[in-house]
Amino acid sequence: MHLTTIILLVLALYVAQIFLQETSRFRFDLKGIVGNRDVQPEPSVIAARLDRAKNNLLESLPIFISLALLALTRGTSQEAEAQGALVFLVARVVYVPAYVSGIPWLRSLVWLASMFGLLMMALPMI
Repeated sequence: MHLTTIILLVLALYVAQIFLQETSRFRFDLKGIVGNRDVQPEPSVIAARLDRAKNNLLESLPIFISLALLALTRGTSQEAEAQGALVFLVARVVYVPAYVSGIPWLRSLVWLASMFGLLMMALPMI
């Protein structure tokens, strides 16, 4: 898979996580979702976990985007960086249900896999 495609998929994942977090906060109630949100309901356990998962992606997104853009601007083959980016993407997709499930250690192991993907992206550029 080409690096630019993976970048777009990671960004799509972020948009999906924003949607999941916001709609779950209002318990998928259309009236609350489309309203002005002056009054925020107390988040359920799942909504709170989705919010933390989204925030976690938001924290690692600048590193991913920076590495991806560096790889694209180098003017060389981005195969190694694309493999790392794919590891990052897959791990981040798995991270959401891993976090929501609440299974001990699973979330942390998947997070480590995503960090390994970032390392795989960075190493060829050193």
